[in-house]
Amino acid sequence: MDSSVALGRLELARPVTTHGSCLPEGAHGAHLNGCVPLSHQVAGHKYGVDKVGILQHPDGTVLKQLQPPPRGPREMQFYSMVYSEDHCDPCLVDLQAQLPKYYGTWSSPDAPTGTRMGAWSHDKIGGFTVQHEFSQHLCSLSSTDLYLKLEDVTRRFQKPCIMDVKIGQKSYDPYASQEKREQQIRKYPLMEEIGFLVLGMRVYKVGLDSFDTYDQHYGRGLVKDTIKEGLSKFFYNGDILRKDAITASILKVQKILQWFEGQSRFNFYASSLLFVYEGICVPGLVSQSLRDSQIALEACEQNNNINQSLSTMYSLHKKSCAQSHYQAKQDNSVRSSSQQPNGNRGLARLEEDRKESKSQAGQETVHDVEVKMIDFAHVFSSDVPDQGYIYGLKNLLKVLHQILEE
Repeated sequence: MDSSVALGRLELARPVTTHGSCLPEGAHGAHLNGCVPLSHQVAGHKYGVDKVGILQHPDGTVLKQLQPPPRGPREMQFYSMVYSEDHCDPCLVDLQAQLPKYYGTWSSPDAPTGTRMGAWSHDKIGGFTVQHEFSQHLCSLSSTDLYLKLEDVTRRFQKPCIMDVKIGQKSYDPYASQEKREQQIRKYPLMEEIGFLVLGMRVYKVGLDSFDTYDQHYGRGLVKDTIKEGLSKFFYNGDILRKDAITASILKVQKILQWFEGQSRFNFYASSLLFVYEGICVPGLVSQSLRDSQIALEACEQNNNINQSLSTMYSLHKKSCAQSHYQAKQDNSVRSSSQQPNGNRGLARLEEDRKESKSQAGQETVHDVEVKMIDFAHVFSSDVPDQGYIYGLKNLLKVLHQILEE
């Protein structure tokens, strides 16, 4: 495609500015024992719009409605396997750090007795060998009454900037029908070449105190000539390009890449990375952080050590922004809830995480960027490295480096 045409398409994809709630129209009321639609969702099935969706529990966790079989059971099995309490598999233990925390399953106390499946979270899922039996059993139940109970990785942020990026060269799994394959290819023909697709994002604009949101159509309009500019919009707050957030994101993605390069047990399809960074930071401190970062980058590039450079830049940023984020943590501390999660084997773990979050709020350590793997309805066992996902991660890192170096 001609670059001028591509740039024109990018310019036409204007964001939607929101000043308040991001809930779907008519979805402001409480649902299912005080749960409400997730207000800051940027992609995926939305409650009140699609047949399945995502809710926010009163205790601050996220409830992801189980998809129909076999996708929903497969995702639940994957989370249960990774977070099984009795395994010490180094591959899975390392993977936990790249995923949202999993607190088992949840269903409404009002759900029919035959469909309440909270007790299933106590089962020990050892691997994909039990997938057929597991899915068959679930097929006899109403999967839409069951939710995966997950950590809301955006919760500690005051003005979370969020981006959902699908990773891999194929957005369909090996068992997809020919019709499904053609449908996915039509959605984004460049997936195999680029290796990732921006599904949605929202960016906090400091001067306007509002969020610009971009949907899946924006991402599908990005081509090779515009992907860098299109991705850089996520890190531009209306005043400056948040190179500190880019640097931290690169470091997080590199950790995920290291995990993929060291494993050959799973292949991931139609899975995403969720990027989150804090939109609020003291401008003067950010500017100083950027100046220090640029000095560190130049010094370390002379030594041909980009990893050292990135680590140095991130450390400088953490030091410079500690004060403002410490205040943000105080203002956005974790609330306790009198309502107990239903069917939740991870309740004790959830309480531990709350205590840990509260203790961290009193420290001068900054956790201002998150990059987590999400969406595991199409994960399959394998005996070879996941080259499609690795390709996507490397290409994403390449583009992030290009943005950072400008």
